[in-house]
Amino acid sequence: MIHFFKQKNPYLRDLIPDNFIDIHSHLLPGIDDGATSIEDTTSLIKGLEKIGFKKFITTPHVMGEVWKNTSFEIKEKLAATIQELQFPNIDKRFKAAAEYMIDEEFRELFKKEQLLTLKENYVLVEMSYISPSLQLYDILFELHAAGYQAILAHPERYNFYHHSLDDYKKLKNAGCLFQMNMLSATGHYGEHVAKVSNTLLKEGLIDFIGSDVHHTRHLDSLQKRVVLKNYEYLTPIFQNNSFFDF
Repeated sequence: MIHFFKQKNPYLRDLIPDNFIDIHSHLLPGIDDGATSIEDTTSLIKGLEKIGFKKFITTPHVMGEVWKNTSFEIKEKLAATIQELQFPNIDKRFKAAAEYMIDEEFRELFKKEQLLTLKENYVLVEMSYISPSLQLYDILFELHAAGYQAILAHPERYNFYHHSLDDYKKLKNAGCLFQMNMLSATGHYGEHVAKVSNTLLKEGLIDFIGSDVHHTRHLDSLQKRVVLKNYEYLTPIFQNNSFFDF
């Protein structure tokens, strides 16, 4: 239970600006642990549009031996999906990047080929929820040296950082931008993640926000009220996503 929930807090949808651009989701069917079929993709897009989403940069996992998606495969799946989707101008509102696990395979990947980015050189990355990536700061340094700007997905969900704000600040000083999950604001991941989200927002450490929608349970959680004490900090973060317009 989220003990600091305020009954008068707004619903999340009330904070979402017109023509919102989502930069983190798993909407391509059958390519990772997100949508499993074109019907799933269609249902998720419909649900997201109802709460204010206009454009989608979907980000399938690229994760070692688990999701060995290549740039070619992601682009191929995107083209096939757009052909099947029955939404007005969806080809102008739906594109794909990737969410890359920071590991040794990722390190080798960005050295030998171009990554799928959200925009220009902005690349979405993540870590395991168990522990920080090995040689994390070395990899981030090399990534930036290769010309990329790292955006760390859902920093509020890494439990191993929850008791050290300095670790978050160290990541920021290393050049990482932070993307918070909307689901954290509604308490979907639990009270502790919501509290850390609140702190990161208040400290001015969050740069962007994303749905990270995988399935309808996530969609249901996006319909709820925001549980954060300082939810007003979310408003400029939502606006920041306009940077990724396409």
